[in-house]
Amino acid sequence: MNAEQLLQHFERVSEAPDAIPRLRRFILNLAVRGKLVEQDPSDEPASELLKRIAEEKARLVKIGDIRKPKKFPGMEDVPFGLPKNWLWSRIREVTSDRGQEIPQSRFTYIDVTAIDKAAGVVADPKILEASEAPSRARKITKKGDVIYSCVRPYLLNVAIIDKEYKPEPIASTAFAILNGHGHVMPRYLWIVLRSTFMVECVEENQRGQSYPAINDADFALLPFPLPPLAEQHRIVERVDELMSLCDQLDAAKVERERCRDSLVAASLQRLNQPAEEEETFREHARFTFNNLPHITSRATHIKQLRQTILNLAVRGKLVPQDPSDEPAAELLKRIAAEKDRLVKAGEIPRKQPAVRDLSRDIECLPESWELIALGEVCNMVTSGSRGWAEFYATTGAGFIRAQNIRFGQLKLDDLACVNLPQNSEGSRTKVEMGDLLMVITGAGVTNPATLDQDIGEAYVSQHVGLMRPTRKELSDWLLLCLMSPSGGRNELTERAYGAGKPGLNLDNLRSLTVPLPPLAEQHRIVAKVDELMAICDQLEAQITVTEQDSRRFLESVLADALAPGIDLSAEAKVA
Repeated sequence: MNAEQLLQHFERVSEAPDAIPRLRRFILNLAVRGKLVEQDPSDEPASELLKRIAEEKARLVKIGDIRKPKKFPGMEDVPFGLPKNWLWSRIREVTSDRGQEIPQSRFTYIDVTAIDKAAGVVADPKILEASEAPSRARKITKKGDVIYSCVRPYLLNVAIIDKEYKPEPIASTAFAILNGHGHVMPRYLWIVLRSTFMVECVEENQRGQSYPAINDADFALLPFPLPPLAEQHRIVERVDELMSLCDQLDAAKVERERCRDSLVAASLQRLNQPAEEEETFREHARFTFNNLPHITSRATHIKQLRQTILNLAVRGKLVPQDPSDEPAAELLKRIAAEKDRLVKAGEIPRKQPAVRDLSRDIECLPESWELIALGEVCNMVTSGSRGWAEFYATTGAGFIRAQNIRFGQLKLDDLACVNLPQNSEGSRTKVEMGDLLMVITGAGVTNPATLDQDIGEAYVSQHVGLMRPTRKELSDWLLLCLMSPSGGRNELTERAYGAGKPGLNLDNLRSLTVPLPPLAEQHRIVAKVDELMAICDQLEAQITVTEQDSRRFLESVLADALAPGIDLSAEAKVA
C-alpha cells in the first residue's frame, strides 16, 4: 500500500461508515486471492508443497502422533480463480488436529473467553487442576497451532498459539486445532480463517439457529487457497505491514473525532451556560452557528445541536425580546378568564388549580416571561381508556397509539381504526387540531407531538396523554417546552423513572412547570426554531451524502493503493 496516498485522502475516506474495519477485511480478501503481493515464478509451486505436507502426515501417522487422514474429494467448483502456482485444497488436507486427552494433572485451559480475537492471540487462559477440568477440556494444542472456534463462528474467535505454555495447554472442544506442519504458516492460516471468503463458506455449512456451529466433518472440507511457502511469508509480512498502517489510521481517526467531539461540545456548552453579558452570548451564538456545519461529522452532533436550539428557545436566548410585546402575565389573565367562562357554560369541568413549581432551576427568564403549570393553560389533560381494544376495526375513526408519536412528530402511516364505543369515552378522548399528545407509558414515555393536521375523527389510546391548550396558538410553544430538556422534558423523565414506574400520571402533566413568553415572542421563537431545525435537517442530509461519497471514494483509493492496475470491483463489494 502507498501509505502516503492513503493518509493524504484519509480524512475524506474515513467518513465512510466502518472505514477501518472495511479496510482490514479488504486487505485479507486480497491476500487470499493472491492479489496482495506479486508472484515469483521461482517459488516452489503449491502442488509440491501439498506433496510434502502429505509426506509429513504419513510420517506422523507412522509414529502414532496423528490418525490416518481421510481421503478428500476433489474440488470441481472452485470459489474463485487463483494465481498459477497456487492450489485449491481442503483445509484438513493442509492441516491436522492433534487429538484429545483428559487432563491428568495441572494444565493451562484455553476456552473462548481466553481469546483476544482482535490481536489473534490467547490473552487470558486459566490454570486449572485436573479435578477442576470442564468436560470440554480435551483438545491437545501446541505452540504454532491455530485454534478456531467452531461454535458461533461468526464471532471470529481465531488465535495463534504463539508461545510455550507451562503447564501444558488443553483447549476446549469448541475449537478446531490446526497444525500446519511447518508448511502452512500460522499467520497465513489466521488470515484465511478471518477472510470474508472463509466466513461465507462457514456460514453455508454451519448448523443451528440460536447457537450455530460447524461440525468437524464439514469443517474438514472447507476450501483452502494454498500459496507457495515463500509467498506465504511475503503475504504475512505485507498483511502485518498493512494492519499496522490500519492501526495508525484508526488512532488518527479516533483522535480527529475526539477533537471534533470536544469542539462541538465546548461550542454548545458555552451556549447552554448563562452568559455574563448579552453581547458576549450573541457573539458565541454567531460563532457556533456559523462554524458548526464545518465540524459536525456525525448524527450525534446534530442531535446535540437540536437540543441546544430547544434549550436556547425556552430560556429566551434564541430571539431578542421586544419591549412592546404584551407581557405573558396579561396573556395568563385572558386565559384564566376564558377558562372561567367555559366552566360556567358547562363546556369544561372545574379542576383544582394546577400548582406551579417555583423551585424549578431555570436560568433567569426575561422580565416579560412567566413560569406556569401546564394545567393553567390547558382546558383538559386526559388519556384514553382501557376499553378500546375490542373496538379495533379495518375502517372507522382513527386511533392514535404510542407508536404513532415520535419525538416532536406525529407518524400516521400505520394509524389504526376503531369503531366508537357506546359510552362517554368518545367525547373525553376525541382529539382536535392543536392538541398536545404525549406517550405516558412504555419505552417511548415523554415523547411529545402536536396534532397539526386534519385527520378527521380520531381518539387516543390509554398510553397517550392528551393536553388541550385553552388557546390553540399556544400549541407550538408548549411542544417546544415538552421537547426541551430544560423546558420540562428532564423533569418529566425524572417523574417517570425516578419513582421506579414506567409511566406518567396525569397530575405529572398538569403540574409540569414550563416558561411562558409573550404570545408575539412565542411566534418569533417558533419561527426561528423551525428555521434552525431545517438547517439541522440539511446537515444530516449532508452527512449522509458525505458518507456515501466517502464509501465510493474509499473503494477507489483502496483499489489504487493496494493493487494498482487490477480490477477489484468484486473485492471492494465484499469489503
